[in-house]
Amino acid sequence: MRVKWPGRQLLGRLRPRWPRTRRGQRRAVQAVMLACVAGLAPMTWMYSVADARVRTTADAPAQQVVMVFGAGLWQGRPSPYLANRLKAAAELYRDGKVKVVLVTGDNSRKEYDEPDAMRTYLKEHGVPDERIVSDFAGFDTWDSCVRAKKIFGVDRAVLVSQGFHIRRAIALCRSAGIDAYGVGVDAKHDATWYYGGTREVFAAGKAALDAVFKPDPHFLGPREPGIREALAAQER
Repeated sequence: MRVKWPGRQLLGRLRPRWPRTRRGQRRAVQAVMLACVAGLAPMTWMYSVADARVRTTADAPAQQVVMVFGAGLWQGRPSPYLANRLKAAAELYRDGKVKVVLVTGDNSRKEYDEPDAMRTYLKEHGVPDERIVSDFAGFDTWDSCVRAKKIFGVDRAVLVSQGFHIRRAIALCRSAGIDAYGVGVDAKHDATWYYGGTREVFAAGKAALDAVFKPDPHFLGPREPGIREALAAQER
């Protein structure tokens, strides 16, 4: 005797069915179109806010501060993606476009310290230690932007990241109150690049929510004078 699998009937009931009436079909098409528009709205917002503010190292505006966002470590050293960001920041410093480099990244555990690795790389590429300020609680882009404004007192900055991320960084830092421009550095179109580009489609939704509701970062704490002191020391 053949026993029928009851799950087949259940799946048949759960399977979406195309409406049979013209009115139902029209409503289904409208629902799909509305979902697509809603899904793309955050990306549209990001591009409208940030696209005109994307620059290269050659035409980036002169600002006192350049912010570099963390992008992972490989055996304690900056990943190739992070190294390219830091290289661009060092170039901006050497060209006199910026005076202080704010490195913001993850130091949530003792054995993983993005800001210190970023500082070491910058010093190896000609940026003096006293011109580098570290934010050890930049756990995501929104946290980095809010902390730059509220903790480090940054009002204007050039941001450095990969091209697929820089618009989100600009949009979020502007929402946090920073007059931001961004340098989108080149990157090899490998699996990481494609993953990063795809991730931005989904990250845009969170970014839009952050911009609207403006949540506090994971860690806020007291104001830190690092950038003010670095700028004052340079003017002596």
